[in-house]
Amino acid sequence: MRYINKSDLLVVARNMGFLMIGIGVLCLVPIIADLIYLEFNAIIFIIFALISIFLGLIFVEALKKYDVNKMRLKHAMMVSTLSWIWASLICGSILHFITGISMIDSIFECMSALTGSGITIYPDVEILPYSILFFRAFQQWVGGLGIIVMIIFALSKPGVVSSKLYLSEAREDRIKPSIKATIEQTLKIYLILTIFGIVLYLIVGMPLFDSICNTFCIISTGGMSIKNANVGFYQSNLIYFVTMVIMILGATSFLVHFNLIRTRGKSLINDLQFRVMMALIAVASLLIYLTSYIVPMDILFVVVSAITTTGASIQSSTVMGGWPAFSIFIIMVLMLIGGSTGSTVGALKLMRVIAFIRGIYRNLREIWSPIGSVVPLNRSGEKISENLVEQSGNYIAIYLILILISWSLLCLYGHDTFDSLFFTISMQGNIGLEIGQISQSLDWPLKIAGMFNMLTGRLEIYPVLITLRAIFEVFRK
Repeated sequence: MRYINKSDLLVVARNMGFLMIGIGVLCLVPIIADLIYLEFNAIIFIIFALISIFLGLIFVEALKKYDVNKMRLKHAMMVSTLSWIWASLICGSILHFITGISMIDSIFECMSALTGSGITIYPDVEILPYSILFFRAFQQWVGGLGIIVMIIFALSKPGVVSSKLYLSEAREDRIKPSIKATIEQTLKIYLILTIFGIVLYLIVGMPLFDSICNTFCIISTGGMSIKNANVGFYQSNLIYFVTMVIMILGATSFLVHFNLIRTRGKSLINDLQFRVMMALIAVASLLIYLTSYIVPMDILFVVVSAITTTGASIQSSTVMGGWPAFSIFIIMVLMLIGGSTGSTVGALKLMRVIAFIRGIYRNLREIWSPIGSVVPLNRSGEKISENLVEQSGNYIAIYLILILISWSLLCLYGHDTFDSLFFTISMQGNIGLEIGQISQSLDWPLKIAGMFNMLTGRLEIYPVLITLRAIFEVFRK
């Protein structure tokens, strides 16, 4: 049975057109930095922005009869996946022509930035033009909230299409009844948090350009820095503390932020995911402190960076590679778990892990309880549905399988077993931390596999699988 036909592909193509227009417009923003610093790279940004806009207009106009109202969830998932790939291609082309790295390296760099993975191909980022540094940071900021979400806000009207596109980017929480209103409020919160981060960095003495770029990288939980030593470049405990605050804000649900003022802070205290995240930070930091010789600030910073999936660091990857194995193991567990659902984080996310663990606990209680007993699933006074428990288990299983496959590929190419596992978890979780220098020695097949990990991690696997199924349908006889 064929699940994808020609009509489905044309519906996807027309809706892709709108996204391509939006991606083209976003590529024009870094021209501001280019003009300020007189770097004369604006023409490259304009050329590829116009290519994306022009092709998008062709799709929109030529396929008018394939109205957006014909879109189903499978179409939205395909549009979402293809939009992230297209954005990586267009943005990667810009990096290729301005900085001279290979096309596959530039696409990898942009996929890493857009998905908030924060793994960089550049051995020395400080020699890059200011416009490119801003461009990389801006990609993280856009990707943190989501390419689709940003473009729905700018181009789409309220309705079923917006809802399906919103769901296709692994977002379910609603701040307002309608998707359009939810996106507007989410973007407003995101802008407020961004401005707040910039102001905090300026107060503690960070230069304006650095403050803007670092806030873009940290509030999006991206972590791809404009300095070779990442946040450690600044050698300031105040800057480290501000960075940790911004990381936690980025990893907290937008719904909690929305209710913060109305509930006078109670939404934060009462949020199960936030409480679990803070408890994990405290317990993990204490365990590492008691079992290692690592400086307390280094411990706290990397723990916060790992669970928020930001990937920012104050120590080099080679230094971290020399830490005790147990400390690295704890960091890996935090990288697997991640922060709150409905935030900018990657990884499994806390609510899935909580639902999965409570499902196991409920099953155990049912076994030892008297026959006929009803054992509820609760979440801060609310019931956790059977569907959520089942979906969480399925997702965790697929997630771990993808890690296993990529880990085996890294080992096949001769990389250290432990370092490879750490790096694979980092890619799949859109984190960016690493021990050793694997990112600087990846063969091209591993870069392609890494891009797949980063994309599936950001879109939460299913949209990518649906798209692969569609491609299989197209080429099947």
